Amino acid sequence: MNTTLRAYIDLVRLQFSFAWPLLFCSGYLLATMTYGGFEWFMLAKVALIGFFGFEAGMVLNDYVDREIDRIDADPGLLTKYWRLFGTRPLPAGLIPPGHALALFCVLAGIAAVLILTLPYPHSVYVLLIMAYCFAIEIFYQKEKGIPQVFPFPQVIGRTDFALYPVAGYICAGLPNMTAFLYFIFFYPFALAHLGVNDLIDEANDRARGLRTIPTIYDAERTRYWIAGFTIIHAMMAVLFITRLEPVGQAGIYAGLVLLVIANVVILKYKTPDAALKVLPLFHVAMVLYAGGICAGALLAL
Repeated sequence: MNTTLRAYIDLVRLQFSFAWPLLFCSGYLLATMTYGGFEWFMLAKVALIGFFGFEAGMVLNDYVDREIDRIDADPGLLTKYWRLFGTRPLPAGLIPPGHALALFCVLAGIAAVLILTLPYPHSVYVLLIMAYCFAIEIFYQKEKGIPQVFPFPQVIGRTDFALYPVAGYICAGLPNMTAFLYFIFFYPFALAHLGVNDLIDEANDRARGLRTIPTIYDAERTRYWIAGFTIIHAMMAVLFITRLEPVGQAGIYAGLVLLVIANVVILKYKTPDAALKVLPLFHVAMVLYAGGICAGALLAL
């Protein structure tokens, strides 16, 4: 395969691209259960918004971090998991930064045009959420290099991931209690997931001088961070499942089982390799959540 094509596949983390539209559409389909108005054409449009919007965020992440990513104490861990060909294209010189910035603008522009075709006021709400998510991504990546005693940039920055399915909800619905419950259910998951990534990448983050959860505290307390937010996530699930069909509820239960297994392994084996081995369980749990919500909503039509 062409080297440049491989680099762009790594830049957008293409192997995970199916998950982002699924998560975004779970919000949309959940909204149709309350507001009605389901359309297959609309579902396809929402999926495309989710795809282009999230991929733009992936490119933005690499663009902002292009200089700090040149420092890689242990490139064999997260890089090979997240990137099919195991490269960081910008620091490796495989893609010029200007080309990456142009790609971000194209992807974000396509998402914005699609969003503007949504009915008012949904289009305005979703566009504002997208703008916030891009802004907070830049804030998070820049601020985590500043000395601090609490990971405020991470805590604030992870709101973008938690707002992602909420934005899907607002494509057809309005900000309401269901949207809020989805947010408070997904936000602790995002923080636990962040802890796992930081635990795996601790050596690189220390080499780069970044203030992440393990570098502010230590690996042991990061494991407690992961477990603590997983517990909060499960508690919020008790509230969120009241808004779901039985199939959606089953997806939540199945995902929580995987998270329990992941936490047991992380707490027992206490190594970055152990955390890396169970990181896929977090992603499968997310797919089960989103897939269950989508399936439950479609079956209820």
